[in-house]
Amino acid sequence: MTAKTALTPATHTTPPAKFSHGVRKGNILQVAGQVGFLPAVPGQPPTVAGPTLREQTLQTLANVRSVLEAGGATWEDVMMLRVYLTDTAHFAEMNALYDDYFADLKEAPAARTTVYVGLPEGLLIEIDALAVLG
Repeated sequence: MTAKTALTPATHTTPPAKFSHGVRKGNILQVAGQVGFLPAVPGQPPTVAGPTLREQTLQTLANVRSVLEAGGATWEDVMMLRVYLTDTAHFAEMNALYDDYFADLKEAPAARTTVYVGLPEGLLIEIDALAVLG
């Protein structure tokens, strides 16, 4: 049986509860919901990348990528992305950012965007990913 490995990249804070930023088992890697926090600074609370959707989206994608890389994956291994926005007015801007970010991707993953109002104050977007390696 393949062992399950929890992933917390050095750029991420230790989760506040008993969960992981990502988990790999065999060739499957699940990235937990990531938000637009800047890289962690020891002894300091997480800092949001900025107040705009653009700043937070680009940082969130960088945070997802960090977990993917920690698990040995790339964006090409991603099968599914789930995007959670806090405002329906952000759909068009997020789609434009998404298209630009993934312009060079050979095959686009399946994706879903949902409006979710339960993120901590100041956060506008959360993204999780499912990757299959090999």
